[in-house]
Amino acid sequence: MTSVPPAQQTLAHTWLDDGQALVAGALFVSLGMTMFAHAGLLTGGVAGVAFLLSYASGWNLALCFFVLSLPFFGLSWRWLGPEFTFKSLGAVSLVSVFTALAPQVVRFELLNPWVASVLGGFLVGFGLLALLRHRASVGGVNIVAQWLQQTRGISAGKVQMSVDVLVVLAAFAIVPPVRVVQSVAGAVAIGLILALNHRSGRYLGV
Repeated sequence: MTSVPPAQQTLAHTWLDDGQALVAGALFVSLGMTMFAHAGLLTGGVAGVAFLLSYASGWNLALCFFVLSLPFFGLSWRWLGPEFTFKSLGAVSLVSVFTALAPQVVRFELLNPWVASVLGGFLVGFGLLALLRHRASVGGVNIVAQWLQQTRGISAGKVQMSVDVLVVLAAFAIVPPVRVVQSVAGAVAIGLILALNHRSGRYLGV
């Protein structure tokens, strides 16, 4: 008879685990957003609306992102609880600060828009993945997507990708068509990272 291996046990994240994930995830997201901004691209969700406002009005991208994210934290408190809400508020604050500081410490002498769309999308996707696996998000659609996955079993990645593509398509009135197509590629890159990696049973940390 063959022995059956014992069931794997989940280990709760420590505050140090959560802290490094919030910082690293926020850095990835902000670097991806900085690449998008440099190439004249945008992304979906609340961040995409922030890009559109910034491009149309000249307002600061980081400030637009932070202000637009705030209303969703009421939903987060009600649906996902105070822990998720406080972590997400911290993540949004870090992303806003890092995005505001990025132009002072990061320079792109040459950045092809197609490379920016895919590589920037992967960076944002992995940043979101790190945050979600530590019960945090960058607000907005991410909160709704996380709630739908936890309560309805609907893939957060698929929800995020669908909304992102719709928001990006709405940008035809503001940015050149080729930039919209490149932005859609970035939105798909983000969604694929989440859809393929953020699934029930794929990750044992809690």
